[in-house]
Amino acid sequence: MNDATPIRPNRNVELGASNEPFQNLHEFVRKARANLNQNAWDYIVGAAETETTMRRNRMALDEIAFRPRVLRDVSKVDPSVERFGRKLRLPVMMAPVGALEIFEPVAAAAAVTRAVGKFGAAHMLSSVSEPGLEKVAEAAPDALRIYQLYVRGDDAFVDDCVSRAVANGYTAFCLTVDTAHYSRRERDIAKRYVRESRLRATGGDYQKSLSWRTVKLIKDKYKIPLIIKGIATAEDTAIALDHGVDWIYVSNHGGRQLDHGRGAMHVLPEIVDAVKGRAKIMIDGGFCRGSDVVKAVALGADIVGIGRLQCWALAAAGESGVLRMLELLEDEVIRTLGLLGVTSFADLNKSYLHPSTATNAPSVFSAFPLVDIEPYRY
Repeated sequence: MNDATPIRPNRNVELGASNEPFQNLHEFVRKARANLNQNAWDYIVGAAETETTMRRNRMALDEIAFRPRVLRDVSKVDPSVERFGRKLRLPVMMAPVGALEIFEPVAAAAAVTRAVGKFGAAHMLSSVSEPGLEKVAEAAPDALRIYQLYVRGDDAFVDDCVSRAVANGYTAFCLTVDTAHYSRRERDIAKRYVRESRLRATGGDYQKSLSWRTVKLIKDKYKIPLIIKGIATAEDTAIALDHGVDWIYVSNHGGRQLDHGRGAMHVLPEIVDAVKGRAKIMIDGGFCRGSDVVKAVALGADIVGIGRLQCWALAAAGESGVLRMLELLEDEVIRTLGLLGVTSFADLNKSYLHPSTATNAPSVFSAFPLVDIEPYRY
């Protein structure tokens, strides 16, 4: 295990115990709303068409209850894990989000990477987030960095991107495969709003024609671990395994691509059964609380991606906001594990879970009942 990742003592997160401006995760949401204009706000809280997939992400999480065990010594709970040969404080990754510069114009993605490097987590950098592959690597050379690519060019384009990621110390490489067609994001359409990055985007036909052939080209040439993001069925999982894919990334793009898809946590058991330990598994889609992370790992995920919460924290307070969000998330994870009667993720399995009924109406904010923001104002 590489112990280069800093493991710092958590700052006091007890209510009222410090001068920290953020004591609860929902406070990042409120501050982000105050800081963002309507276009930026709708970009992060919105999803495709009827936004059904986004709601199902939360519903799938809320339909899982815990089965706690008691009278166990949980005086010391360690939520750290080993992933990619490194020790992480949490099995958590900041998921790839395009156009992070909307939320932090100066440092953008570099601020997220620096924060996760200081904390001891991971960041998957989107190929459509500034300031780009090389500058993010320069900003946080010791962080666990993963590069995610939208294929917007030919074989030479892909080869160049993989080569640059390897040369700049990225730990793994990810292909996103659920964006063959760009979705109808009706919050933007209703306001006639098009992001500048979308206006500059080229090469969409390459994304439409992306196939397993490109996966084979990468695996045949490079040793860097390969992740496929956007897997949603056992059938595609089997094909990915046949191609030697190292990580299956269960994702529906936060509900921002195919409408009326299944919630990510509804998909996860199918993927775990198909993988049978032959690859590692990532997941994202509505994960906002420590209990969400615990549920995913109990069901078989190895890393949980944090998307919208990452953006809210970044918009609320930049790099320090992302770092503080991770500290609060860690506190929630530790308490959840301890109350379940386990002292580490290694002790956790699906026997601690039980199907149940969601008590909150699913929405982008249903993880935060204290948030009183109206998400649908134009």
